[in-house]
Amino acid sequence: MSEDLKRQAAAMALRCVEPGMRLGLGTGSTARHFVDLLGEKVAAGLDCICVPTSEVTADQARSLGISLSDLDHLDRLDLTIDGADEIDSRLNLIKGGGGALLREKIVAAASDAMIVIADASKLVQTLGRYPLPIEVNRFGLGATTRAISEITKAHGAEGGIRLRDASSGVPFVTDGGHLIVDAFFGRISQPEALSRDLLDIAGVVQHGLFLNMCKTAYVAAPDGVRTLSSGKTFWDNRGKNDDRSDFAR
Repeated sequence: MSEDLKRQAAAMALRCVEPGMRLGLGTGSTARHFVDLLGEKVAAGLDCICVPTSEVTADQARSLGISLSDLDHLDRLDLTIDGADEIDSRLNLIKGGGGALLREKIVAAASDAMIVIADASKLVQTLGRYPLPIEVNRFGLGATTRAISEITKAHGAEGGIRLRDASSGVPFVTDGGHLIVDAFFGRISQPEALSRDLLDIAGVVQHGLFLNMCKTAYVAAPDGVRTLSSGKTFWDNRGKNDDRSDFAR
């Protein structure tokens, strides 16, 4: 059922794609559905050029015949479509569960608009239930993790931090050659201040707080797809619209 909902959200985002657009392609299970659907449109004649946010997404897009470029050749993108691990009531996000947060943030920042696609399980009142990914440089890892631990404690983290492992038991390595530290907060009460404090740590490359970047989110639930925008919720379900802003915790 969850995969069906993700595909429904992806299908809604596809409606925003117009011929000739320059698109950012996200990474993760929901973004993968969007890339599949976009590939069908490209096979039917849609003209677009895309910048992938990971090597996994790039490989998928190439296999579907989607034209790819990069931000060295495209100065701006019209639209980025990506998933999220959490979405709060202000459309702030936690991303990076798939390990592509640095490229995802670079691509989103280079876009005129960012659309997030997700199922309703990703909605929260306050960010922090999902571990916050923090991308770090390999050099000085011990000093960096100690500094991160101090910052997270100062911000009231309910849990500790953990170096992310790959399935093989060795540290997970990002496409950029960095490592990821996951921080377990439970609740992030001041995301803007936390963002600044983490980026002040010399060994931190980037973190998974995407603040004030998403303007629209398509969120699929069993009874329809909600369009979240500017604090309102609209149900796309057999023509029924409802402006209730109801978020699950």
